[in-house]
Amino acid sequence: MANNALARHNLRSTQIALFSLATVFSLSFLWYYFRRASKSASPSSQSLNDQTSSKGKDATTTQDKPASRKQPEERKTPTPDEKEAIKTSSKEDEKALHAEIEELDKKGKAFFKAKQFLDAAQAFTDALDLIGSSTEGGSTALQKQAITLLNNRSAMYEKANLPELSLEDCNTILETDPMHVKARTRKLRMLENVLHRPFDALVEVCASQLLHMRQHRNTLRMGLPIPPPPVSESKLHELLTLILPEAVAPYEQELEKRSKAVLPSPYTIVQLLKSYTGYNAWMADAARSGSASSMVIPDEASDAEAIANRATMLMKRGQRYVYDGRYDLASADFEQGFACIENAPDQQAAIDAMPDGAYARLLEWTGMVRHWHYNLEGSMAVYRKCADVEPTNALLLVKQAGVQMDKAELDEAYKLFDMALGIDPDNVDALLHRSNLKMLQSKAEEAKTDLLKCLELKPNHVMARLRLASLFASTNDIESATRQLDMAENEDPKSSDVKSHRGELLFTQNKMEEAREQFEMAIELEPGNPTPYVNCAMTILNTPPGQGQMPDTAAIMDFLERAIEVDSQFTAAYMQLGQLALGTATDLNAAKEVIKLYDNGLANCRTKEEIKELVSMRTLAVAQVDAATMLGMETFNMQ
Repeated sequence: MANNALARHNLRSTQIALFSLATVFSLSFLWYYFRRASKSASPSSQSLNDQTSSKGKDATTTQDKPASRKQPEERKTPTPDEKEAIKTSSKEDEKALHAEIEELDKKGKAFFKAKQFLDAAQAFTDALDLIGSSTEGGSTALQKQAITLLNNRSAMYEKANLPELSLEDCNTILETDPMHVKARTRKLRMLENVLHRPFDALVEVCASQLLHMRQHRNTLRMGLPIPPPPVSESKLHELLTLILPEAVAPYEQELEKRSKAVLPSPYTIVQLLKSYTGYNAWMADAARSGSASSMVIPDEASDAEAIANRATMLMKRGQRYVYDGRYDLASADFEQGFACIENAPDQQAAIDAMPDGAYARLLEWTGMVRHWHYNLEGSMAVYRKCADVEPTNALLLVKQAGVQMDKAELDEAYKLFDMALGIDPDNVDALLHRSNLKMLQSKAEEAKTDLLKCLELKPNHVMARLRLASLFASTNDIESATRQLDMAENEDPKSSDVKSHRGELLFTQNKMEEAREQFEMAIELEPGNPTPYVNCAMTILNTPPGQGQMPDTAAIMDFLERAIEVDSQFTAAYMQLGQLALGTATDLNAAKEVIKLYDNGLANCRTKEEIKELVSMRTLAVAQVDAATMLGMETFNMQ
């Protein structure tokens, strides 16, 4: 929700990390060029299969003839002269083969210069067929020549606008020589710009990065710098930008079905409630009303007074459920109470029969719980109805502005804040929440102005001081930030948020041990607050390990998993945990578990922004796993 976004913003990260450890890749080259020759694209070339097929027919004919019995001939050991003659003949045959291949290669290059690309491809195909049919095909020299010919033919197919054939040749080369730069570069170009397959192109980029990491694995282990990767990180972002619109669509559709039925975490709801100055009065009123179980809800009836009585009691019990932290039951009571009045035969008579102000409060609470459920349109409709009843209630305009912020209708939000301050220029809630909007838009000075006025009006406003401390910290004004935190702590010594903010300030100063102490105190004070769990994980990750040691990944992952346990909707924890788990995966099955983790996070997302972040990470993880599988790698872990 908008009011919780600020507390999470500095944990949101879309950093892309690639870790690799690969096994040596090897395939039979003989299999490779026989396979390639059998897929010759030229209709005029006689394939190796044709040759093999005709030989098979001759063999069958011979076998059909009766065979006469013959005594086995005694084997004779070749004389030295005979051996020399065989050796000389073999060399002459190989020399003739190389000459013929070289002639076809020259012919292909001549066709290329003349821009006769298909004729050039045919010449290279003929040369490959010679290698495929030769008994010398497995020699090192011919293997290298075959790769060169395949690369040349792939280039010709690309020039001739035959991308599928060009791609096939690239794949054949890379199966044998994964480090072949030209083939990999051409493959990426084909996938991205010609075939318009951005995800496959992303897999290819990941493969290039993984190979680069594997090539420099020993250097990385020693903590030394390595050369830049062959494909820039910006290419990853470009491809993700192309992939995301289609990738996020099904998750956004699912969000529309799910979000109205799912509440945010209890901690998030409490934070929203506390952000309004009326919080303590609401809770005090609910406490005085008695336990929820003691409240008797009248049966449904048709007369106005009975309807009014039922709606009022449902509202009171809903308020008590809020006090008890049973937000699902509170939501149900407020919605039922609202429905009582909406469906009354004489609606106005039922409204008039309610105690003074009760109908407006029922509308206000209904608008709020709909906002919790992310039913933004429904929330706005009820808030507007309430504003018609109390047109000078500035808080109703502030709450509408919060809904508009979650709808990303920021101009409308500003208008509503201005209207609220027009009604009440000293409205602390309007100033606080408008400062939040300005902070999210990086309008630091304007936000500071609102916060300073807010604190001038209400000096004990802890949340305002915390936000002001964050502003000072963002400009590296450590002294002012610390002063604001000290004043906030004086007002509320047991505030988990104060400890968490102080830890973040120490983190920015690279005081990791002190920061972690603050985060652990924040967890102890409020175990349901997910932020300090993630912050604890980050302090461990950023604490330099001892000589020859690695960061305590088990402890880091434990804190991140605990953050998800207390708030299954905390996107930052999924992102950090996923990146760490992927980098330390001992095998590809473990890496695939990361994809399941992201799926779990996506099932709990509440905003389109969160979906986009997690889908980006998931897409990259899938691409990395696919790339490693393609390369025959078993892990991303370099250790």
